[in-house]
Amino acid sequence: MAHTHHDKRFDGKIALVTGGTAGIGRAIAMELLHEGGAVVTTSLPDDVESGHRAFEDAGFDPLIVGGDMSDESFCKQSVQQTIDRHGRIDCLVNNAFSFLAKWTDATRDDWHESLDTGPVAFATMISLVADLMKQGGGGSIVNIASISSWIAQPKRWTYNAAKGAVAQITRCAALDLAPYNIRVNGVSPGWIWTRVTDEAANHDRDKYDRIWGEYAMLGRMGHPIEVARPALFLLSDDASFITGADLSVDGGYIAMGPEGLGKSTIDWSQ
Repeated sequence: MAHTHHDKRFDGKIALVTGGTAGIGRAIAMELLHEGGAVVTTSLPDDVESGHRAFEDAGFDPLIVGGDMSDESFCKQSVQQTIDRHGRIDCLVNNAFSFLAKWTDATRDDWHESLDTGPVAFATMISLVADLMKQGGGGSIVNIASISSWIAQPKRWTYNAAKGAVAQITRCAALDLAPYNIRVNGVSPGWIWTRVTDEAANHDRDKYDRIWGEYAMLGRMGHPIEVARPALFLLSDDASFITGADLSVDGGYIAMGPEGLGKSTIDWSQ
């Protein structure tokens, strides 16, 4: 998955990426940097240092702002620090999210956490940057949704409801911001190798790539770079007539019925 293309679609562009120090967020931030963009990312405080190291290893030094997206004052601070550093914001990627998967055992606090760090934070960030983008003549926003926005999965009411809300925010924001030349789109990743899935697989990627790969037409898990490039497409002028859309980046997961890859039974307990 080496970096092969040499486009500079984001020369002179300023991008703010939430949760940009690990996984999909980091892959998106890296690709934006490779394509000439200036990037600011938010991060949980514990991940700031490892984030800096990863970017430095790649030859970059983006501003990383540490804090919690469920805190409205931190959302405002991340936008203000981007303005202080770069003067404006052209692109927003809402990526940071709480992976809290509970069902009837979810407490009210669990629900608040799921929604506050997810769709409420996404909407807050869109509202904050929209005012700036209006002044700047437009902009582009990508929300990281999920296959979990669209289908039921066992015992995941909190996460799937929160991701479902993201899909609706994408559509509603796209409608209301269209008059200002601000495009809003979503990307719905499927099973992707990130820290969360790596830990769930006990770091045995070969074994679980096959097991979880059975959920997708392509028969494997995806990699963060494979989500980053479609996200960059939607952020870029290549997608100038696309808004309110969601792009499934899931190896065919959503499109596939339960017959799957021709196996008569799938062990859903995995």
